[in-house]
Amino acid sequence: MARIAIGGFQHETNCFMPTRTDYAGFADIGDRPKLNRGGDVLEIMPGKSFSISGFLETIGSEHEIVPLLWAGGGAGGYVTRDAFERIAGEIVGRLSQAMPVDAVYFDLHGAMCSEDFEDSEGELLRRVRAAVGPDVPVVISLDYHVNLTPQMADLTDGMAIYYTYPHIDRPETGARAARILESVLKRGQPTARAFRDLPFLIPLNFQCTMVEPSKGIVARSAQGEGGDVLDLCYGAGFPPSDLHHCGPSVIAHGYDQAAVDKAADELTGYVASLEEAFAQPMLTPDDGVQRAMEIAATASKPVVIADTQDNPGCGGSADTTGLLEALVRNEAQDAVLGLLTDAEAAAAAHAAGEGAEITIDLGGRTPIPGVKPFPGTFEVVKLGDGAFTCTGPCVGGRVAAVGKTALLRIGGVSVVVASKRMQAHDQEIFRHVGIEPSEQKIVAVKSTCHFRADFEPIAEEVIVVLAPGGHIVDAREYPYQYLRAGVRLEPLGPEFEPA
Repeated sequence: MARIAIGGFQHETNCFMPTRTDYAGFADIGDRPKLNRGGDVLEIMPGKSFSISGFLETIGSEHEIVPLLWAGGGAGGYVTRDAFERIAGEIVGRLSQAMPVDAVYFDLHGAMCSEDFEDSEGELLRRVRAAVGPDVPVVISLDYHVNLTPQMADLTDGMAIYYTYPHIDRPETGARAARILESVLKRGQPTARAFRDLPFLIPLNFQCTMVEPSKGIVARSAQGEGGDVLDLCYGAGFPPSDLHHCGPSVIAHGYDQAAVDKAADELTGYVASLEEAFAQPMLTPDDGVQRAMEIAATASKPVVIADTQDNPGCGGSADTTGLLEALVRNEAQDAVLGLLTDAEAAAAAHAAGEGAEITIDLGGRTPIPGVKPFPGTFEVVKLGDGAFTCTGPCVGGRVAAVGKTALLRIGGVSVVVASKRMQAHDQEIFRHVGIEPSEQKIVAVKSTCHFRADFEPIAEEVIVVLAPGGHIVDAREYPYQYLRAGVRLEPLGPEFEPA
C-alpha cells in the first residue's frame, strides 16, 4: 500500500494573445470542471474525460489517495503571476500538509507559460520536488501539445503523453500513468533519463494523429516502451508558446542508460526523417468557402471548414469574423458557423426575443490585427442558456456552460453566438440551439483538429482556412523572445534568429 498525493494544473498558453488568463479563468470556466480541491477532486473528476479520471479508475484500490487540487484553465494568453502563484502555492501547501507521501501524480498540460516562468510546469515540478525530496516518485501525464523541457525529464520519474489529436485518449493516458507509477513503486525510481528536441516547429494542423505522419510517430513511441525503457514519450509541441524548448521533443525514463538513449535517439531520428511530410498548404477564407460551395452543390454530406486561426483551444478569442465575412460575401446557403463568442450580442438577442431582428456589430471585440466587427441585421432564430452535455468522442460527457447563447441568421448563413469561449469539438454545440450539423451544406467550426473526431465522420470533405485570428499558424509571424536560435519556424522553413 502506498500513500499517493494527486492533483492537476493545466493551461495551454498562447503567449501572443493580448489578453491574460487570471485566477477566475481557472475558478470559473465554461467548458470543463471548475477549480476543485481536497475531497471534491474525488467527487468531481472520476468518470470525466481527463487524465486524472483514468488515473483514479486504474490505480490499485489498495493505495491511499490524497487529493490536493485540480485546476484547468483551457487555453489563452499568459497565466498571470497572481493565478500561477495562488494555484501553485496552494498545491504545494496542501502537499506539504499531506506529508509524508510515498508517491505523487499530477495531471498537467505541458504548454503553460506564466508571466514569470516560461516553463511553468517545470517550475511547479521544481517546487513539488523541493517539498517531497529526491526519493519520492513523481509521475505526470501531459497533453500531446506539450513543449517538453529537460527540467520535466530531470524532476520526474515517469510520464505519459496523449497518443491522439483530436484528444480522445485522455483517460487512457491517465491509466498509463497509473501503471507507470505502479511499476516505479515496485521496481524503484528510474536510474536513466533522456531528453531530445527536434530542430523544427510543426503547425498544429499537421499534428493530427488520425493520419500520417503523426499517426506513425505515436505508434512508434508506444512500441519503444518495455524492458528497461519505462516510458518513451513524444510531444508534438505548441508553437504559440514562447519558450526556449518550444517544439517537438522526446523524453524517456528507464533503468539502463544505453537502452533509454537508444530508444530516444531512434524515435527522434524517425520524426526528423518526416520533416518534409509536415509541410502542407492551406486556403484563404474566400478560396475555402468557394471550394466548399462547389463540393456542397452535389454532396450528400456537409462540407466542414475549420477556422483554425481562431481556435479557442489554442488561445484564440473565438470572436473573429473573417470566415463569417467570406461566407456572407460569397452568398453561401445552408451554412452555419460556431461558436462565435460575443456576450453583448447574445444579450441583445435575448433582449429582443426569438423571431426579432437586431442590427449589431457582431464579434471582433478582441484587439487582434486584421480582426474587426461584422456589422449586419440578423434574425434571432433561437435562444438558449448555453448548458449542454457533449456526446462526441473528444469530450463526451463533459458538461458545458457557455452562458446566454443565440442562433442568429443573415442571408443563408447562421451563427451560433455564445457568451463564453468553447472550441467547436462537439456537435452538441450546434444541436443545443436547434441545428443538426449533418443536415447542413456547410459547417464552419472554430477549431484546428479536435473537431475531426466528431465532425469528420459526417463530412463530405474537410477544408482548413487561414482567416485573421490569435492562433497564427505561420510561426514566422510570431515575435518570439525566448525561442532557441536555429530552430526552423516551419518544416523545411527558415531558421529562427533572435532579435
